[in-house]
Amino acid sequence: MQPLPPERRTPSPASPRLSIVIPAYNESARIEAALSSVLAWVASVPWETEVLVIDDGSTDNTSAIVHRWMASRPSLHLIQNPGNRGKGYSVRNGLLQASGQIVLFSDADLSAPIEEAQRLIDAIEAGSDVAIGSRWLDKQRQTIHQPLYRRFFGRCFNWVTRKVMGLPFKDTQCGFKAFRRDAAQTIFRLQTIERWGFDPEILFIARKLRYRIVEVPVTWGHDERSRISYLKDGMKMLQEMGQIRSNSLRGRYDQAIAALKDTSHMVTPPVERNNSSHSASPRPGQA
Repeated sequence: MQPLPPERRTPSPASPRLSIVIPAYNESARIEAALSSVLAWVASVPWETEVLVIDDGSTDNTSAIVHRWMASRPSLHLIQNPGNRGKGYSVRNGLLQASGQIVLFSDADLSAPIEEAQRLIDAIEAGSDVAIGSRWLDKQRQTIHQPLYRRFFGRCFNWVTRKVMGLPFKDTQCGFKAFRRDAAQTIFRLQTIERWGFDPEILFIARKLRYRIVEVPVTWGHDERSRISYLKDGMKMLQEMGQIRSNSLRGRYDQAIAALKDTSHMVTPPVERNNSSHSASPRPGQA
């Protein structure tokens, strides 16, 4: 029997309205432009926002660039993973430490411009628990199209996720998603996939928890510097989907959800921050 979502909690008055989490691995070529855009947008909105860059064991000067920006941007923070753990780990690490009433993660390439965050925020404030950006709901919003082979592999992968995992979404892989904080605190504690295949898993878990998920069309432009390999990483993601399906058939997610019991009391207290980086790992998932 599937449990109902946790009871909503009233956020602390001290909590920022929004947290933006940016996973980063060797992003020295893109992180400065990303920070410039994100922090300019943060300064333009009439609410408090924190920005968390999650350094996934970068070997370039990504962290040094973030440190330099932190010196004059009190809303910017750096969290460093214990080595290179993967995008899924980075997103989980950031979202579990984020203190915003709404928590959002965005790829460092800002393929979806940060201004599109307002569309996800509006969806959450309209009553959704999870809002996922979509490249395929409105193709007219794509400013730079993917190469044909990437579109082909992307569509094939999406077809598999719909058939194997029962996910009804047109785009599970867009790196632009937002959550109510208490929903994120529950979903990401149950996450087990730490690399590229984490997106289908968190959506699968959210549906199992009966959270309200809405797919939102966003403006999006392909970045040729994308590191994902549809052959190598695509095969790994298919393996991870098999792992998710196996976990579900064996009842591991249901057992982990039952172990959480009263999830309304499982929300991590807001993290006190200062203008220095810190290393932190998310609390281990229960699955």
